Amino acid sequence: MSTLKALIEKPALWLSSESEESELVLSSRVRIARNLDKRSFTHGASAQVLAEIRDESKAALADCPAIAGALVIDMDEISESDRMLLAERRLISLEMVKNFLHRSLVAVPDEQISIMINEEDHLRIQSFEPGFSLQKAFERIGGLDNEVDARLCYAYSEDLGYLTACPTNVGTGLRVSAMVHLPGLVHNKDIGQVLDGLRNIRLTVRGIYGEGSDIIGNFFQVSNSITLGLSEEDTVKNLEGHIRKVLEFEKKARSVLLKKARSLLEDKIWRAYGILKTARLVTAKEAMSLISAVRLGIGLGIITDCRLSTLNELFIMIQPEHLQKLHERVMKAEERDRARADYIRARLC
Repeated sequence: MSTLKALIEKPALWLSSESEESELVLSSRVRIARNLDKRSFTHGASAQVLAEIRDESKAALADCPAIAGALVIDMDEISESDRMLLAERRLISLEMVKNFLHRSLVAVPDEQISIMINEEDHLRIQSFEPGFSLQKAFERIGGLDNEVDARLCYAYSEDLGYLTACPTNVGTGLRVSAMVHLPGLVHNKDIGQVLDGLRNIRLTVRGIYGEGSDIIGNFFQVSNSITLGLSEEDTVKNLEGHIRKVLEFEKKARSVLLKKARSLLEDKIWRAYGILKTARLVTAKEAMSLISAVRLGIGLGIITDCRLSTLNELFIMIQPEHLQKLHERVMKAEERDRARADYIRARLC
């Protein structure tokens, strides 16, 4: 499909590395959940109602200046592998890969704004920024939300706020998250205590692809879990403050590692870099672990001839469906491992 091919021909803008704390924070995301008034929520709606919601939403979004020129992809007109590719790019959820009838994606070409239609809620609007830029992501999404609100009638209660399919999203419907890189805390075995602390203050910690996904490569997605009783501005401010504390813990953990085991740490980093530059077979999980080590090396100033933006692009491009799309064929696991190693070597050497 030409639209999907166009997506993978250039990296998403949020993969750039020219932003605050770009080694420690891969990306920032703000997502809002909205539903159309007097319509059944997605999981309780008939096929006819879902089709009507999709048509109405697509027409309204096509008229929004904030996303002029956006790509529109109907999930029931593409293959499962193509839907998985969109999930690898964080444009749709894993849930939408499985449940695709009368679902659509609307995304601007640089991928900083995208909208899932008929996922858990009728509209899931998300905004991405590179690095630690929660406020920028929030400001961008606010303008689009106002434009959509002027064209569609949202389900809203004066007492509760925006009404959503899941009670945990009622209120602002706002989820704010940062993808943080915490190898120091993992190596020091302090990560469990930090994650427990985050959960105790009602923050959610997930893997790269959100709910139900594994945590790999020392990357953790941290987000708010409270959407009722706090303003949108306070939600963003509070999460930003908590993330900054986590980053300080990570920096202290790295300092301890350098003081107590610098030679071992440097050896781990250089070995990872060497494997990535020479390996002929590498799995996705192994590659993510090695990339994490090299990323740490860049953050500590140990590796100076590799750019963070390159590692960010590898983060996405070495995933299974991206490799198959690049090679324009379905590949067995070992073929993907070879193609992945070839791709990494070409980018790093």
